[in-house]
Amino acid sequence: MKLDVSFLLDVFPLLLSALPTTLLITTVSVSVGFVIGIVIASIRIYRVPFLYPIAVSYVTFIRGTPMLTHLFLIYFGLPLLVDGLASFAGLSFRAASIPLIGFAFISFSITAGAYMSEVVRSGLLAVNRGQTEAAYAIGMTTWQALRRIVFPQAFATSLPNLSNSVIGMLHGSTLAFTVSVVDINAKAQIVATTNWKFFEAYIAAAIIFWGLTIAIERITGLIEKRINLYNRGGVA
Repeated sequence: MKLDVSFLLDVFPLLLSALPTTLLITTVSVSVGFVIGIVIASIRIYRVPFLYPIAVSYVTFIRGTPMLTHLFLIYFGLPLLVDGLASFAGLSFRAASIPLIGFAFISFSITAGAYMSEVVRSGLLAVNRGQTEAAYAIGMTTWQALRRIVFPQAFATSLPNLSNSVIGMLHGSTLAFTVSVVDINAKAQIVATTNWKFFEAYIAAAIIFWGLTIAIERITGLIEKRINLYNRGGVA
């Protein structure tokens, strides 16, 4: 087998046409997952009655099952739930109206939420509890203490793990092709079927994902430098 370099170069523009879909899936799942993670982590740290066992079960189940399984559960289970509720309420809306990428958004956000919650929880626990007590001593409410003191420090501590989670979700977005969403990986497969040059197509896809991963690492590094300036008092 001989590597077709010309085809490898020609396939890049075709794969880049699917880049917005990959970035959209990753951005939505990470953003929503981060919000879910903050809520779940807070519930677990403060042991909120009734919600605490639900939060623990959610994290345990999601982390204990494959990401692809979550996608299939949402893809096949959500329509049953939506159609059942719509029929019960007498609504004409049906799950068939939900775009396919919507199932990826929901599934990957739920998955990201569980993993993000552990990252956020570890960051929150790393902040000295004495700082929260000091905030109370000067009259701050719990929310003010969290927003002004705890969360900024927890974010700085959790940043490397958050970066890993973002990269993980970027790579996990390739599973969206199983529900007919055309991302970079799916586009590579589609392009390769025209002449059976799968090796070249997937090399191109790998290079694009590699570049995206490096970009995320560089952005994380810049944020870390900015945070370190504040920690050293270098920014007024």
